[in-house]
Amino acid sequence: MTVRTRFAPSPTGHVHIGNIRAAIYNWLFARRAGGKYLLRIEDTDRERSTPEAVEAVHAALRWLAIEPDEPPMYQSTRREAHLAAAEKLLSSGRAYREDKGGTGKGECVIFRMPGTDMRFHDEIKGDLVKPAADLKDFVIVRSDGSPVFHLANVVDDIAMGVTHVIRGDDHIENTYRHVALFEALGAPAPRYAHLPMIVNAQGKPYSKRDGAAYVGEFRERGFLADALFNYLALLGWSPGGDRELLSRAEMIELFDFARVQSSPAQFDLRKLLWMNGEYMRRLPLAEREAQHLADLARHGLAPADTAYARRVFEIMGDRIKLFTDTAAQTVYFFTEDYPVDDRAFRKAMAREGAQEHLAEIARRLATAPSFAAADLENLVRAYGEERGVKIGQLVHPLRAAVSGTDVGPGLFEMLETLGRERVAARIARALDRARALAAPAHD
Repeated sequence: MTVRTRFAPSPTGHVHIGNIRAAIYNWLFARRAGGKYLLRIEDTDRERSTPEAVEAVHAALRWLAIEPDEPPMYQSTRREAHLAAAEKLLSSGRAYREDKGGTGKGECVIFRMPGTDMRFHDEIKGDLVKPAADLKDFVIVRSDGSPVFHLANVVDDIAMGVTHVIRGDDHIENTYRHVALFEALGAPAPRYAHLPMIVNAQGKPYSKRDGAAYVGEFRERGFLADALFNYLALLGWSPGGDRELLSRAEMIELFDFARVQSSPAQFDLRKLLWMNGEYMRRLPLAEREAQHLADLARHGLAPADTAYARRVFEIMGDRIKLFTDTAAQTVYFFTEDYPVDDRAFRKAMAREGAQEHLAEIARRLATAPSFAAADLENLVRAYGEERGVKIGQLVHPLRAAVSGTDVGPGLFEMLETLGRERVAARIARALDRARALAAPAHD
């Protein structure tokens, strides 16, 4: 048997990470088995399935490099096949017509459930069964003549030769119906694997309310495709051995349903950011620098001195987790018109003796024979020992004074990179600002 999996999204304009994770698992399983990964666009909802919505699906798959092995099937072109299947079910007595609800709007086609318990083996959750009493007959063709999802889904899976259906566990209830439809149409049912739901920190389904939830949003925010692919693959599946950063070849080799968990998987943005930072570090140096420079340019901060910019990127190290955060995190290196975190500034300047220490350190920095990071650290430490002040009492006001924030790279590497003149001017401005904040207000 040649394994044939499929990703079957309904285009709505956005591609949720839960849906794209299903695509990833279908792709990995097909590759692991030496089979085919297929795409079916379930675009029968003409109001929502606009050309733009369909293109959003294709764009997400292209970006993540999980395009299908055969031309995609568009469900909207399959109406005749769906209705032919409904006629076959009517002829065999497995379906009947009814003016459902007595509305007088026309007859629906209703599928007749077999009246027995329905069961199937789930590759992740094991054997599942539902009593006959809980399985009611259901509509497969609406009164307006349009096929319902259940019928179209099964008929198209038969036509595509799908052997494995890998989808979210919100479809389990549908699967009982689909197994019955396969049997009624005289076709073997595929094997099913239902993936755990992606949830937020509260255990609720992860949605837009929790932050970025669509593939396009992660791309716009600057996440790398390989990092998002890697993270989503691990969101419900473990390769074993505490491995987290995996190439696609490694994921293909290791992927199997035995290591897919059946309980919900919690989305952790911090871990995704960490992973993205790791993937950034793996890029060639020239590409990393180009990406950083591009973000600076987008914010009007393009440096004239690329060697200086390179030094900034070097001391920032792995603190930048997204290329689109480059400007925000390094702005004070490239302009004097940088934002000041008022809370952090006030807190730093409120430390005992902060302004006095800053003024004296500024005087010593002005005449320091060397402005190298190691020598600057020795200077500040020596001053602290002389005054009986812990280094933290000096470092925080100094950082706030020269960068306007309380976070960033190593302080002394930052001072060296900024240079003697800029550091002196910024400390002077910071002291003026601190005095102005402390001055009593006048009517």
